[in-house]
Amino acid sequence: MSSAEFRQQIIALTDQIVGKPLDRALQDWLNREHGVTSETYSNLQASCRQGVEEGWLCQHEAGGIRYGRVFKPEAVLHDFSVDVVDKDNIDGPHHAHPNGEIDLVMPIEGDALFDDNPAGWVVYPAGSAHVPTVSNGRALVLYLLPEGSIEFTR
Repeated sequence: MSSAEFRQQIIALTDQIVGKPLDRALQDWLNREHGVTSETYSNLQASCRQGVEEGWLCQHEAGGIRYGRVFKPEAVLHDFSVDVVDKDNIDGPHHAHPNGEIDLVMPIEGDALFDDNPAGWVVYPAGSAHVPTVSNGRALVLYLLPEGSIEFTR
């Protein structure tokens, strides 16, 4: 798996979500159509694990969190940026989502939860904010940010 192949997986996904409001209905749809038992989830999880192992994902580290922006927003990605973080029982920095945030939670050790959510998709609406927290183990979290917009608040 290369970053180019991973990019194609993201394009296939963003082709399906472009223009949809970032809300609970989208979260439910993502979990129904691309949830933990789906080929999409399996492929994205395998790509993320491999990317971490090969060093082209999560290449930075700060405060015990490994992270990295994989792709900046661009038209072919429907103006979503793509970030992946690797967290093990840790809180990340508080931030706001001016345009919302779509997260794919992929536990890799224990029964890891992301903001108390198990494996699968979590959608935060525009204007929301949180302290991204992984508990009960280690997880990779893929973030899709419309226009790459995020505001670190602390």
